[in-house]
Amino acid sequence: MITGLRWVFAAWFAFLAVAMFFVPKLWYQSTPGVPEMGPFNMHFVMDIGLVFFVSAVCLGYGALSKNQTAMICGALWPALHATFHIYIWFDRGMPFDLIAASNLFGIQLPAWGALYLAQLDGRRG
Repeated sequence: MITGLRWVFAAWFAFLAVAMFFVPKLWYQSTPGVPEMGPFNMHFVMDIGLVFFVSAVCLGYGALSKNQTAMICGALWPALHATFHIYIWFDRGMPFDLIAASNLFGIQLPAWGALYLAQLDGRRG
């Protein structure tokens, strides 16, 4: 079960990577809260997509090879990204709205779930 969940998080980060890299404008326009953060910047969105791609590859490789170091490396960017989004949520006055829900389900739970599962003994399946 743990390995399956690790693959789910790797797949989520891979999905984000593909969306951000190949259809950055669509990702920008359809993700709640993103347009409110500033004007569209294709270079920036695609760069972040590449970082999510590295996270997905590290998580997938770690799950496949049971390499805990790779899984932790793959989970670090999403966790740091999630930490920044907690700051943004506080700065917005901690509202419970669509942006907060998108943050919770699209950023926080995958990031902290991936980091939690990565820190478990890499040999556990």
